[in-house]
Amino acid sequence: MQLYLLHLDEALEAQSEFVRTCLMAGCREIDVRDPGRKFRLWARQAVVDDLHRSLRVGLGKANGEPRLCFLGSGDFHHVSSLLIDLALDEAPEPVTVIHIDNHPDWVHFSGGLHCGSWINRVADHPSVDRVITVGVCSDDLASPERKGANLGLLASGRLELYPFHHSPSRVKMRLGGGTSFEQRSGYLHWRTIGDLGFERFLELLMERIETEAVYVSLDKDVLCSCDAVTNWDQGQMKLAEVLRLLNEIGNSHRIIGADVTGDYSRPRYGGGAWTRLMKLGEGLIDQPRNAQPDAEIININSAANYALLDVFGAMMP
Repeated sequence: MQLYLLHLDEALEAQSEFVRTCLMAGCREIDVRDPGRKFRLWARQAVVDDLHRSLRVGLGKANGEPRLCFLGSGDFHHVSSLLIDLALDEAPEPVTVIHIDNHPDWVHFSGGLHCGSWINRVADHPSVDRVITVGVCSDDLASPERKGANLGLLASGRLELYPFHHSPSRVKMRLGGGTSFEQRSGYLHWRTIGDLGFERFLELLMERIETEAVYVSLDKDVLCSCDAVTNWDQGQMKLAEVLRLLNEIGNSHRIIGADVTGDYSRPRYGGGAWTRLMKLGEGLIDQPRNAQPDAEIININSAANYALLDVFGAMMP
């Protein structure tokens, strides 16, 4: 396994003991904080292309080894789509993308890439068999069309979405039925992890991964607040449940790459004045008012990262 810390912000740098452990394990650090400020939340295509080229150079050739990348804040989750591109460039084979997140990240966004839109780009990749999103509890599933959701992904079967808990979602579009939902009387009734029970859900998930190769993208905002503190509203999964899920995947499939976001950092935006103002406004609307990261927040997030490093290390030799 090749281990990387991508410093897109200051979130990982604040976890000095975790960074030291990674360095002792032979990880490489890549400082992309300058372009990261322009990329945070969303970026226009020219900025996306610039960062894509920088990552291609910085990561180098994988030579058949899977990469594990820690990315910092979930404000950068759209970087995952670039990492998946790079992984599939070197291993062009059918792959299932497992997306573990409190948000579906499926909104329409033109002219660039948004941390809430990147699943669309991944699902369109010719080597991606399907994306399976796990753990959503957020209000993004309430009236999803009004919030810009690309429900066509569900209708086509390119996306399956299993919330942790969620009430039915009212929609106008006729989607019929899918493995992860049933449409009745204008509502999508989800097959949630809570309704299925965790053990039955794990069995179903293993049935739905029909490729040997899997890429895992994890945003720690899927975790309850006792297990992570992020820039976004938190989900309800426990860290032990996520670790169990990852172990099940690793025991049955070959992990070709993985990334972890969801560490807390104070937002700093780059670009022109108008871009910074728009992002500031978006953050005020969509994100909770967390305080400056203190020792307790850093320790909570660092403990989760240690546990994830251990389980991914065992899965990606």
